[in-house]
Amino acid sequence: MQFTHEHREIQKTLQRFIEQEINPHVDAWEEAEIFPAHEVFKKLGNLGMLGLCKPEEYGGAGLDYSYGLAMAETLGHINCGGVPMAIGVQTDMCTPALARFGSDELRREFLAPAIAGDMVGCIGVSEPGAGSDVSAIKSHARKDGDDYIISGQKMWITNSLQADWMCMLVNTSDGPAHKNKSLVMVPMRDGPKGKLTKGIEVAKKIRKIGMNSSDTGLIYFDEVRVPQRNLIGQEGQGFIYQMQQFQEERLWAAVSNLVTFDQCIRDTIEWAQERKMFGSTLADQQWVQFKLAELQTEVEALRALTWNACDLYVQGQDVLQLASMAKLKAGRLTRTVADTCLQFWGGMGFTWENRISRLYRDGRVGSIGGGADEVMMGIIAKTMGIAKKRIA
Repeated sequence: MQFTHEHREIQKTLQRFIEQEINPHVDAWEEAEIFPAHEVFKKLGNLGMLGLCKPEEYGGAGLDYSYGLAMAETLGHINCGGVPMAIGVQTDMCTPALARFGSDELRREFLAPAIAGDMVGCIGVSEPGAGSDVSAIKSHARKDGDDYIISGQKMWITNSLQADWMCMLVNTSDGPAHKNKSLVMVPMRDGPKGKLTKGIEVAKKIRKIGMNSSDTGLIYFDEVRVPQRNLIGQEGQGFIYQMQQFQEERLWAAVSNLVTFDQCIRDTIEWAQERKMFGSTLADQQWVQFKLAELQTEVEALRALTWNACDLYVQGQDVLQLASMAKLKAGRLTRTVADTCLQFWGGMGFTWENRISRLYRDGRVGSIGGGADEVMMGIIAKTMGIAKKRIA
């Protein structure tokens, strides 16, 4: 994957924005367990960062997917995991299917405001009884005239406490589990920052062990009326559309960790060079040198894997296997990097304010969200031809 001048300029612009508009507030947002998504997204929208790979007729830049991943990589400069994840939901998780399969009317109503930063979106897939097993969702929509009547619940939904709309996966028939689902655009409010739509209840704000600045909710839907024209693409194709969205989500998850890993290792090197013990520095210990060298090698391997997958994806190839490998590797490497570096920081690493401890908390979800490690291994095994059972 060869970066162009435009890739670099996008990264420089975004990094300046992060240093001036985001990082000075991260500690306060982490303490509040929420960040002002509308305010931050509007500023990002003004910079053109929320639609780099989206169609120009809806306010996007019309660039290929490598530019979106270049942006995602730069988000690693943010001093927490919650804010980058929330941004990634807007750009790479709740909008790809809308942009690719949505009607012109839907894209003007929901995609264009999301690209501009005027609306906050969320993706509604997971439920209390259906996390990695997407086929097990129970939320359903029945037809009534020209409308869908939607009932059910969605859980672990990022941005949902502030979202203006949800790209929601629901059962629209009683057919086979992989052919009875549809993606439907559900207005969450009567306007940006408005009152919740009738029948929608934010049942609970979910407190997490990490990703604190990202709001996460349990949402109830009780006979929510939505026009059938809000259907994305064809009815019954929602499972397939969501699997396609997952490819981009999983590449995003992998690449967005790279800079964070680099900085974590770099900070630990600086600490180890200053930390005196037993007549020398921590960095003088060969074990420390070798472990940090090994970690950096692993990061570079992940970087190569992820950007190779991106290059092939831009060429129009199916990267299901490579995206799954990158997601699997990133989730596991997050734990390894954070745990190893925290150990070298000793007692200082066990303090709440330390960036290493924040990565230790935030990064654990990387092996759970967007498909657990075990699901990734199942997909990889299937694409290798050694697993017979269909795994989403």
